[in-house]
Parts: sequence; structure tokens; C-alpha cells
Amino acid sequence: MESEVLLRSSVPACQSYYDVKSQLQRYVYERSTEAFRAGDRRRDQISSRQELETYRAALRSRFIASLGGLPQDDVPLQPTVTGRLSQDGYTIEKVIFQSRKEVFVTASLYLPDGLDGPSGAVLFLCGHSLEGKQYERYQVVCLEMVRAGLVVLAQDPVGQGERFGYYEPGPDKSLMAGPTVEHDQGGTPCLLTGGYIPRYFIHDAMRSVDYLSQRPEVDPSRIGVTGSSGGGTQTCLMMICDPRIAAAAPTNFLTSRQTYQLAGGPQDAEQIWPAFTAMGYDHEDFLLAMAPRPVQVNAVRSDFFPIEGTRASVHRSARFWALYGREENLQLCEDDSTHKFTETLARKTAAFMARHLLGRSVPPDERPVTPLPDSCLWSTPDGQVRKALPSGRFIYEENLAVYQAVLNRRQALSAEEQQAQARDWLEEKVRSCRQNCDTNLRLQDPEQLKDLQVQSCLWWTQPGLMSHAFLIRSLTGPSGPLPLTLAVWDDGTFALRQHMPQIRSLCAAGRQVLVLDLSGVGHLQPHPLNERGVDQKFGTLFKLNDDLYWLDDSLAALRVFNILKTLDVLPLLPDCSQDGLELLLSGRFSLYGKIAAFLDQRIPKVLQEGRGWKLADLVTERYYDEEQVRSLIIPQMLRYADMPDLDRWLGGRLATI
Repeated sequence: MESEVLLRSSVPACQSYYDVKSQLQRYVYERSTEAFRAGDRRRDQISSRQELETYRAALRSRFIASLGGLPQDDVPLQPTVTGRLSQDGYTIEKVIFQSRKEVFVTASLYLPDGLDGPSGAVLFLCGHSLEGKQYERYQVVCLEMVRAGLVVLAQDPVGQGERFGYYEPGPDKSLMAGPTVEHDQGGTPCLLTGGYIPRYFIHDAMRSVDYLSQRPEVDPSRIGVTGSSGGGTQTCLMMICDPRIAAAAPTNFLTSRQTYQLAGGPQDAEQIWPAFTAMGYDHEDFLLAMAPRPVQVNAVRSDFFPIEGTRASVHRSARFWALYGREENLQLCEDDSTHKFTETLARKTAAFMARHLLGRSVPPDERPVTPLPDSCLWSTPDGQVRKALPSGRFIYEENLAVYQAVLNRRQALSAEEQQAQARDWLEEKVRSCRQNCDTNLRLQDPEQLKDLQVQSCLWWTQPGLMSHAFLIRSLTGPSGPLPLTLAVWDDGTFALRQHMPQIRSLCAAGRQVLVLDLSGVGHLQPHPLNERGVDQKFGTLFKLNDDLYWLDDSLAALRVFNILKTLDVLPLLPDCSQDGLELLLSGRFSLYGKIAAFLDQRIPKVLQEGRGWKLADLVTERYYDEEQVRSLIIPQMLRYADMPDLDRWLGGRLATI
């Protein structure tokens, strides 16, 4: 095929000028490394208790604000015990409580026999197990702790156990392929509204602490928290956000941002905190937020959360406990294993919590504990809140309410105020992280493709980042300067075959066409960083986009800047007329072009091929089309604009073909 010939012929030339397939990763990682070092320098300057107190007060305030704040919906818990199981030495109560209006949390409360007054308790937060609190390995941890004399509350996170947000009664199953997919399905639309999904996980956990505090068996001043993997994430978030936590044992999560970034793994939405790295924060901040309270960091040596980062963060943080003369309250507990809450870690966590929350040492108990079948721990009759309590709300409903509030605030502004606010915000998001540089246009020798001339062009958009495009014109048409059509469509130069009839038509009409590759697209597609496809969910571009979110940036904003920088290059292209420029948009990438045209009047005409679409569809549709949507999102954009708004503001410059 003619387009395939073009693809093959241009690859060596692109790579000979610059390693464009490594550039996006290098750009993101270098910016991240700079931010990591700046954060280290800030923490290194803390030299007194007062400075530490000031730092972590700002940490807690800024971090919670960066997530969109915690939900202000502390309705009565209205707890219900739906059943009890009497076991050897302990009782399990099956609990449902309300964390927010019509948001029902299912949990198991483990009560040791023989309590004679308020005692120490531990909140257990589940990792990404489909079974949630019923997962056998998590039951083992809870059983080890209740055997040590601790009250334990194991809570289902949203999307797990009995809280499937995409459970449908007809097929009697969740339509999501596991908790990571569900968290991302619910969490991605939250990026658009700015009410990010981690705040719901944190708030649920805080309401669990509220529930424990109301129980007569629990001393509210002696509540600890632990959890593994995603539960380790939640534990770390609680270490920053809830000062009531008396002891913490984050497990199989705490490492460092840099070591995890270099490992190449993606994370789902509740583990992505936009601007966290840009604000100078790292995993050390989870630790210093607790000093001098007791913390045991649990880790396994063969985890995909690198043990090197864990050791470094613990080592660097030890001095904060030393400020209080309580060095013994921070410890690292390792085991030889892959990613799991091992029995060894479970027993050592039980001993750690008993020592600090009960004030006693627990001798090692090597007797095995026996988990119960899933259904024995169900708090609902059939194991799903959406089936038992149809009025129940999940992330979809909660974010929909946030979107409606955002929309109401926008609509209270005048049309002029809406447009001005959107322009200022988009300008800041698109341009603020960029460094200016000379474009230094590179033109390859033209190639002939039947009756067309095709020339590969490369130029710098920022230091370390090149753009690429094919400049195409007719060999049989008029010579000399010709008006230009700048084409921005999904897959860039890799999509030539499907767009070739349109290209030929434009060239026959006396125009030349510049088909643009945006960052990570076409000939700029990066090398794979993990086992998933470059464009797949949780693949390379997904991961690099999330890395940009940490930096208060996004792939979408970067791609808009690519287009704006291309406008600087157009006068340098051979025989390119400055009159009659038009921007041709197709597919989802039309978002980038419309933002660019809204921000830059040098684009006099925008042609939209096909039907328009709305970012709000990702919020309003429970089952939206999730393919590659993360790369279309500038976090918080729906607070300021959607595609129909851009269409309206472009006015007569926009035409649909």
C-alpha cells in the first residue's frame, strides 16, 4: 500500500536526526527527576519540630485541596449489623454503614472475646482483590490481629467485595474486568470535574474510623490502619489526611515516586494524584506526616513497588522521629516474597499493632488461621449493595453530582466571563510548563508517491521534543506557493491510508497538506515501557500521561502546544503561502485542534470532519467508550469548557464538512 511505503521509508530518517521514539519518555522522566530533587531539597531543610509541624500542616491542606477537597457529606452513619458469626475466640459482625448520602459501605468487624473495656482497634483497607474483605489472604491478616486481641474493621473499597459499582442484576455480575478497571472507569471522569476519585477512598476510610470510634469496644485514641497494595495506598493517604490515626503499617506500596516511575508500571485512577510531584511531594511525606507516631513499613523484596525506594524513603525519614527522640517508632519490616501480604508480615503487623495499641507484647503464634467462605462474610443478602440497596450511589453518581455543581457555577457567569476564564485557564495549562526554543526545521529530501510529492519535516517544539509531519502536494498541479491545510487526526501519519482520498482531493484543488504527528503519535510513537501495547489501557502512553498528571501537566495540553508551535514553523516550509491556512480536524484529536484555534487567532479557519462530541459524555454516560480517553483529558477541564463551548467561541471560523 502507498501509505505503508511512506511509513517504512521515513522511519530511518526520523531516527537519524533524533531518537524520537525515546523522546517523550525522556522528556517526562527528566522533568520528573527535577521535581523529585526539588522535593528532596525542601524536606532536607526541615531541621526542627516546629518546621516539621508547619510543613505537614501545609502538606495535609494542600494535598486534600489538590484532590478537590474531601466530600462534605458527613451524614449519620446509620450502621446496621446484619449478622454475627461466633468463632473460636472471637466474633465477626457483618456491618453496613452510610459514609455519604446513600453511599453504603460493607464491612466485617472482628471482636476478640473477653474485652473488658474500650480497646485498641485497626482499620484494615483492602488492596485490589475482587473479593474485597472476603479475600482469603486479607482474612488471614485480620484473623492474626484479632487473635492478638485487637478489634479489626475490614472495609470493602468501592468496586470490590460487595460494592461493585457496575454490577447489573440481569447478568448478575459486574461488567468491569476487575477492580483496577472499575476504579479507572469511575475515576477517569473524575479527572474532568476535578473531584478526583482518591477523595472518596479517603472519605470512606475516615468514616470507618468514625464508626470504630462510636463502638463501645474501641478507644478512639488507639486506632491504627494497615492494608496492602491498593490498601497500602489507602493507608498512606490516611497517614496524611487523618490525624486520628495512632499507628500505621502500610504494606507493599510505599516506595518512592522515582523508583516506581522507572519500573514502568501503570496505576489506576485512585493511585494518581495530579500535581503531587509538582508540589514537591513524594512517598517520604506519608512517613513524616506520622512522626513520631508508630509506623511499620511492610515490604517484600520481589515487589513491583521497588524495595530500593522503600528502603531509601524509610532511611531518609528516620531523622524526623529522631527530632522527637522516638527513633524506635519507625521500622522497616521485609519478607522474601512477591507482591502479597505474607503470613510473616501479617504476624509481625499484629505484634506491632498490639504493642502500640494494646501496650503488650504478643508471643509468636505459628498456628494457622482458617479463612471463611466468601458468602459467610456478606453484609448484604446476595453479596452486592447494588442488588440489595438499589438507591445506593457509587462513584458514577457522585461525580455526576459534582459535574452538575460545576455546570451550575459556570452557567451563573456571563457568556463573556465564561469565555475569558476558559481562555486564561487553558493558556496556563497549555503554556506554563513549556520552555521556548528555536524550531531548527529539518527537511528530508522529497519522495514521489504516484502524482504526489511527500516531504518529511521535523522541528523542535521544546528542548528535547521534536515534532514530525508529512508535507504533501501535487506533482501535476501549480508550482510556487500554495495555501496550506494543516491536518490533525487520530494516529497522525500512521492514518494516511484512510485519509488519502481527502489528501488527493485537497491537492487537486491547489492546496498542500501538512499531516501532523502529535507527541506520542505516528512516527513519534514511543518504545513500549511495559508488557501492554503502546496505545492500550495501562500501556506506555497511558503511563506517560499519568506521569504528566503528577507534574500538573497532561498529554492533551502537550499536544495542543505541539499545534501552536507548528504555527511558528509554517512560514519556514517551502512554497507555503501565508494566506488561506485552514486546520482540518477529524476524530477525537479534534479536541486538541479546537483548543489551539481558540487560543491562537493565527488559525483563521477550522474544518471539522464528521460529528462533534462532548467531554461531558464521559461523565454522564455510565458505560462510556473508554478507548484512549485519558489522553484527551486536561484535569479539571469541565470546570471551564467543553467541546460545544469551544465550537461556540470559534464562531464563524468553524465549519463542519
